[in-house]
Amino acid sequence: MPRFHCPVALASGDSLALPAGAARHVQVLRLQPGSPLLLFNGEGGEFEATVTQMGRSEVTVQIGAHLAVEREAPRAIHLAIGMPANERMDWLVEKATELGVASIQPLLAERSVLRLAGERAVKKQAHWQGIAIAAAEQCGRNRVPAVHAPADLAAWCAASARDTVRLVLSLDAAAQPLRGFAGQGAVTVLSGPEGGLSPQEEKLALAQDFVPVTLGPRVLRAETAPLVVLAALGLA
Repeated sequence: MPRFHCPVALASGDSLALPAGAARHVQVLRLQPGSPLLLFNGEGGEFEATVTQMGRSEVTVQIGAHLAVEREAPRAIHLAIGMPANERMDWLVEKATELGVASIQPLLAERSVLRLAGERAVKKQAHWQGIAIAAAEQCGRNRVPAVHAPADLAAWCAASARDTVRLVLSLDAAAQPLRGFAGQGAVTVLSGPEGGLSPQEEKLALAQDFVPVTLGPRVLRAETAPLVVLAALGLA
């Protein structure tokens, strides 16, 4: 059954004109009056609904029963990522959402290929948030992970909250195996861009209470390593 993110108040029994984005999606799928669908607004659960009217640009639905179903990962995993270039970041946001990421913080690191500032950064953030919404619709999640505005890595390290376990992916021989952190509470994972974090950035992270962890003897791509973390910790 088609699912649509609808970031407005939803209540059983209400008639609702869908927001523009959801309405366009309904029209693209060529749904008709009487077609069933599911709506979710990110506040928990989802609602059954039925299309009641199709206009040139408007779609009206009747909201049915609320289904108290959640499909979130058993622990909150927040990714702080040195942005890989262009379509690789798009792919990473999509797959991380499917794997249950709680939030994504894009970071500008010393070795970042992708450089964003000003209006371009604002547009990219909105683009990535849209990818996360589409991925949540597809995979069945009822909560959409926030994709935050791109930030400078050093500034973010200093200002980020310390209310989670803090890990940094590292190639250092002294780094601990990631599996040693399975089963704990919420976690924030810092991962570098193409070429990894610089020695200075890794030193800064350690000074901010990040624990170095390793994914094993192989060197993974910037867009692959965070997904391995999500799969390993999110399913543990």
